[in-house]
Amino acid sequence: MHLIVGLGNVGEKYQLTRHNIGFLVIDEMTKNLNTANINKSNFQSTLLKSGYNLFSKPTTFMNNSGVAIHAIKEYYKIELDDIIVIHDDLDLPFGTVKFKVGGGHGGHNGLRSLDAHIGKEYIRIRIGIGKPANKADVANYVLSNFSKEELNKLQDIIPHTIKAIEALKNGEEIDQVKSKFTLK
Repeated sequence: MHLIVGLGNVGEKYQLTRHNIGFLVIDEMTKNLNTANINKSNFQSTLLKSGYNLFSKPTTFMNNSGVAIHAIKEYYKIELDDIIVIHDDLDLPFGTVKFKVGGGHGGHNGLRSLDAHIGKEYIRIRIGIGKPANKADVANYVLSNFSKEELNKLQDIIPHTIKAIEALKNGEEIDQVKSKFTLK
């Protein structure tokens, strides 16, 4: 069983923000799947099941994502190497897609929470959102909406990311996925 996690913040006002790229990927990935909604209050997540896969959008807000994912991980006894987390990355130019297992959180509060609650050795799909000119504007930047031009480019980036996730779910090793699906 794989647990595919999209990081983001709940609520209409955050729907198309840079910080919600993980939610956008999960939404696109599950829209045509036959899914069952799993409602358990301790999961603190919008959780869908399709076959042997779970798709999570934590409802804890970004900074407490680890709480939700820990509860799901423990309930379903999911190993860390079967958890795939999709998140925004300020340190990558917009449109870059990179893959790795483990590593630091790089100041990302969602990853910080996950690392604290489940450990660090899960698969990370890092989608570049670029960074603001002024470092002091980071919080406003990640919570601002994508531009129309960026939304157009996401029409290619999101399906590409989903193909990479499918490859991981089908047993391809992380190094194979890196060589096939990394976008720079």
